[in-house]
Amino acid sequence: MKKQKIHIEKELKCKSSNIIWPLLSTPEGLMKWIADDVKRDGDQLTFRWGELWTRHEIRTAEVREEVKGERIRFVWDDDDDKEAFWELGLEWSDITGDFILLITDFAYDEDLDSLSDIWDQNLEQLHMNTGL
Repeated sequence: MKKQKIHIEKELKCKSSNIIWPLLSTPEGLMKWIADDVKRDGDQLTFRWGELWTRHEIRTAEVREEVKGERIRFVWDDDDDKEAFWELGLEWSDITGDFILLITDFAYDEDLDSLSDIWDQNLEQLHMNTGL
């Protein structure tokens, strides 16, 4: 079974990609809104949710494409769907003069709602920790 692509757009009240880009592309930035801990070794990233001494989850992803200031694409190492990825991107809005965060991800039909909920929680965490 093939996964379905989802797109999420979130207007960020920010006019500087120099502020936003590190939140999308560095372990320190990703820890502010995606995972509790992120380590990067070259193109390999290790994400951890939860504390090591209690219930936790660890997943690894590879950076497949990175265009600085524009987008970064990740592929989970354990994903069965070889066409699936998740991508964080930036787009400038001429209307508002702010950046828009573009999220692309994939999920099976039965997981679409829970994946949307996860991204909603991540975006809420981003706002709480950065004000964006």
